[in-house]
Amino acid sequence: MLRTATGGAGTGTGTAGDRLVSIGTVLSLLREEFPEVSISKIRFLETEGLVEPRRTPSGYRKFSPEDVERLAQVLRMQRDHYLPLKVIREHLDALERGEQVQLPASAGPCDPLDGSPESGIDRPTAVRIGRAELLAAAEVGEAELDAWESYGLISPMPGGGYDAEAVTVARLVADLGRFGLEPRHLRAVKAAADREAGLVEQVVAPLRRHPNPQTRARAEETVKELAELSVRLHAALIQTALGVRLH
Repeated sequence: MLRTATGGAGTGTGTAGDRLVSIGTVLSLLREEFPEVSISKIRFLETEGLVEPRRTPSGYRKFSPEDVERLAQVLRMQRDHYLPLKVIREHLDALERGEQVQLPASAGPCDPLDGSPESGIDRPTAVRIGRAELLAAAEVGEAELDAWESYGLISPMPGGGYDAEAVTVARLVADLGRFGLEPRHLRAVKAAADREAGLVEQVVAPLRRHPNPQTRARAEETVKELAELSVRLHAALIQTALGVRLH
């Protein structure tokens, strides 16, 4: 559920209050339901014609309550139905014309963001999707996915298909690509993640081998906690490094 710009809870539809709001406010409203959304994502959806905010004389974007709700609808259809933007646009246009359009049944959460916004952790689910669905979710073509796989950023599951984590990675890599970051630039990020995963495995390995079932059961909770702490530390270190370099 999205909140209004004044802080009150909505009634099932996302609004930004009775006044126009900035893109930063829109980001805050959407992140309550979509923690992974970014300003670059909102701008991308604008360039694709999914939303048309007004512009001030100085060129700043101003979004209406209807704009915020429309963005929320787009993000839900991407997350829950794996629909490409072209199909989403046609669906929303049909709704505006008063037509009744049925979406495909959801196969489960496409974007497994069950973690807190502070942690940045994406919880895995049992979802398995095909290559076409992954391409639609990330809004990229075959060439981009081939490049990501060649650099080890994305890997199919044994037996084919991709898990929910692959969707999250694909979307993040696609967003970074819009800033000019190519898969080769992200090899260091992948290598660092592999090293951090190795450290976590070293810590929990004794727990998993412990004869006490309760101790073994705590291993998975320990993995989640260590992963959250690792992500938060990584983000803090990047912020610190950027702060030093930019000042």
